[in-house]
Amino acid sequence: MSSYKTRKTPGDTKWFTYDRFGMFIHWGIYALPARHEWIKSRERISEEKYQKYFEKFDPDLYDPKDWAAQAKAAGMKYAVLTTKHHDGFCLFDSKFTEYKSTNTPAKRDLVKEYVDAFRAEGIKVGFYYSLIDWHHPDFTLDRIHPRRDDPDAQELNKGRDMAKYAKYMRDQVAELLTNYGKIDVLWFDYSYIGNDQWPNGKGKDDWESEELLKVARGLQPDIIIDNRTEIEQDLWTPEQFQPMEWLKHNETGELVVWEACQTFSGSWGYYRDEMTWKSPEMLIRMLITTVSIGGNLLMNVGPTARGFLDKRAQDALAVYAEWMKYNSRSIYGCTMAEPDILEMLPPDCRFTQSEDGKRLYIHLFAWPFKHLQLNGLAGRVEYAQLLHDGSEIKYTEGELKHFGVGLPKGEKLLVLELPVVKPDVTVPVIELFLK
Repeated sequence: MSSYKTRKTPGDTKWFTYDRFGMFIHWGIYALPARHEWIKSRERISEEKYQKYFEKFDPDLYDPKDWAAQAKAAGMKYAVLTTKHHDGFCLFDSKFTEYKSTNTPAKRDLVKEYVDAFRAEGIKVGFYYSLIDWHHPDFTLDRIHPRRDDPDAQELNKGRDMAKYAKYMRDQVAELLTNYGKIDVLWFDYSYIGNDQWPNGKGKDDWESEELLKVARGLQPDIIIDNRTEIEQDLWTPEQFQPMEWLKHNETGELVVWEACQTFSGSWGYYRDEMTWKSPEMLIRMLITTVSIGGNLLMNVGPTARGFLDKRAQDALAVYAEWMKYNSRSIYGCTMAEPDILEMLPPDCRFTQSEDGKRLYIHLFAWPFKHLQLNGLAGRVEYAQLLHDGSEIKYTEGELKHFGVGLPKGEKLLVLELPVVKPDVTVPVIELFLK
């Protein structure tokens, strides 16, 4: 069994650390301008001018069954949908607001259709819920609010009551965790500091996080909740960068349950003209690297205003589908290799190891010429094969058997004999069955 122990969490993370790979979905009326999900803040758009996106939101090609099928093919085991993003627009039929999908030309509860479709594919269901709400009349202006630079910005804050807004959030979270059956993940977003102009950011006191979490846990005790309410829960969520070591608790140094959230391109919501889409190699390496240091990967798609995943997103998902079809065994139920094995890591490789410790996976980011040397594994391997096709990898122990000079030798040396030509796999994987 794995020797790694993580900090105890209030929610049930056992399934989560087995499944390893999920789909993030950022979707809302910001898909109409198609210039980033933060467009209302970035461009300081008023309520009156932003209203046109609400009135024109008509996702006639929305087919969550297709989304779910693509997620399943890509090997994603859970999904998290933005039920409400920072602009305050709700994809569900909330009785606490009129600013919702049922009042747009869509005329239906889009969250319910998502839940039904993904659940039917056996994919666990999660909800993202923004703590921020630029539409709500009681949400106070701050450094990221769209009205922050208005001449009368300070005046606009008069009469706003964050306590009323905090109750609104509790009411909506109660709806989400009552009306859609078992929900596996609740992803709040996010707490932040102020700046010189607006010294007060927003955090746990503004959100009344203790009460909010009490509502969530009271309705769904085992649900996994992130830490972005500014109160520690189950999940640490590094965003848009690649960690290179297992995340640890700031105070205790314990290993924690964590999930890197990443995007196919530079935006979360649909951004028509954004072109920094990640290469197939980068996509696969991000997944491998994350799991190799004990983390999960939540990879984002941003559907179009009409409700479909554009070709770029479909192509990126297909990259995962092709690789995971043959190599998912090195991801599911795997974690960081044991410390003594990590010491043997060759250059340009990543290890993952099954939780039971019986199988070691070597992910080759660069294909070596003929041989791969593993100093320390001699006598510990029962069988070796390429994972994608199950073809045997022959090996020698104690020395690299070849003619000439400069050949490595060592009592604990294991040498894998590889084909000269790299297999036609984005990142080839060798599976070692350990004794």
